[in-house]
Amino acid sequence: MMEDKVPERRYDLIVWDWDGTIMDSTPTIVQCIQQACRDLGFKEPDDSLASSVIGLGIQDSLRRAVPWIEPAHFPKLTERFRFHYLAKDHELHLFPGIRELLESLREDGYLLGVATGKSRVGLDRSLQHHQIGHVFHETRTADESFSKPHPGMLLELSDVMQVPMRRMLMIGDTTHDLDMAANAGVDAVAVTYGAHPPQTLKESPSLIHVDDVAQLSQWLNHNLTIN
Repeated sequence: MMEDKVPERRYDLIVWDWDGTIMDSTPTIVQCIQQACRDLGFKEPDDSLASSVIGLGIQDSLRRAVPWIEPAHFPKLTERFRFHYLAKDHELHLFPGIRELLESLREDGYLLGVATGKSRVGLDRSLQHHQIGHVFHETRTADESFSKPHPGMLLELSDVMQVPMRRMLMIGDTTHDLDMAANAGVDAVAVTYGAHPPQTLKESPSLIHVDDVAQLSQWLNHNLTIN
């Protein structure tokens, strides 16, 4: 009797963005940026501008979201943003189906990582609250590495996990994620259900755009291995 041939894997390590890809947090982040500005009497960015900076480190995000504010005010603005975000953090939830997808990939033997603009404290808090930290082998945050689109987080994950760039896949919802992947020489998949709209995502290279977790799961099932 012939043994079934085991499919050859195309990727060994799948790296995920957090906000807008795993966590349904885009509206909350936008509201917290706007509320922080109102607290200090500053002009607030509209929804489009505020959402465009999601995925960057907090300092880079605020500088781009409210470029009309003097740099001296950013520490206080950051403090107010964190105050409002922490007040809503417990209300956030994972996108439907994402937990099951991650657990399935882990069970199938894929290495899983996170590269996020969140702080280490913020990511660890989310991982613990949602009881999902066990599925990830390694994580990197902007405050302990480089903010996107610098390739630093992917380079570090590649190094510590001993996986070459050509065997890695990045999944994210913003051009910051896609550009980081391109800068690292890593393939990327864009999800359109997060912070950046499809038209904006087209500005950066990716293998495909998927509209929901079900489509993402289907694409991964057909493309993680070489048939």
